[in-house]
Amino acid sequence: MSGNRRWSFVAALGLFFLVMFIGACQKKVAPPPPPPPPPPPPAAPTVTLQAAPSTILRGESTNLSWSSTNATDLDLSDVGKVAPEGSTRVSPGDSTTYTITAKGPGGSADASARVTVNVPPPPPPPPPAPTIEELFARYVKDAFFDFDKSDLRPDAREALAADAEFLLAHAEVKILVQGHCDERGSSEYNLGLGQRRADATKDFLVSLGVAADRIATVTLGKESPFCAEHNEDCWQQNRRGHILMAR
Repeated sequence: MSGNRRWSFVAALGLFFLVMFIGACQKKVAPPPPPPPPPPPPAAPTVTLQAAPSTILRGESTNLSWSSTNATDLDLSDVGKVAPEGSTRVSPGDSTTYTITAKGPGGSADASARVTVNVPPPPPPPPPAPTIEELFARYVKDAFFDFDKSDLRPDAREALAADAEFLLAHAEVKILVQGHCDERGSSEYNLGLGQRRADATKDFLVSLGVAADRIATVTLGKESPFCAEHNEDCWQQNRRGHILMAR
């Protein structure tokens, strides 16, 4: 091969490799894949707290209840560590705000519940003790009689037995027994009948242990009726040994 041909061949070969090199340099390199997205942050905890009832009287109790999400640690004031959900009874002596704190990987959260404690009103003062006059009016009853009679009926004896119990329990009380009659018969006759009724009442009380000097008697006959109608019901009210507290 002549020198010119050899040079032409070398030049052509060099040109070929140059073109190939330039073409290779012009190829685009594929970019690397994007990095994976970061994991989402942990969810924030939530917590609720309720008191039922929220208003109580001192000495009573109430129920605290709570629930939470995304929490790994819960602390309830005045109680301590608690489960993620639950309830407990509390008896605060004064109005108190309870707070629960929930913590987790995503942070913390609080909730509160107010319990109002009212002081109960003082009990009313005891009623005043009844006076002896009030007790006398409450417990001492009259003895009633049949028409034109001065002997004691069973109901009169029962009433006077209760009267004697009262008089024996209150030795300071003295009494006056008034003998009364209905309107039938003369005034003179009824005065005598009224006295017999008063005496029968006194004698029975004395037989039950009441001292005779604590009992005075008087007859009013038909002059001071308890009822002014003219029938048996009214007359029965007027036939009595009426017992008064002596002054």
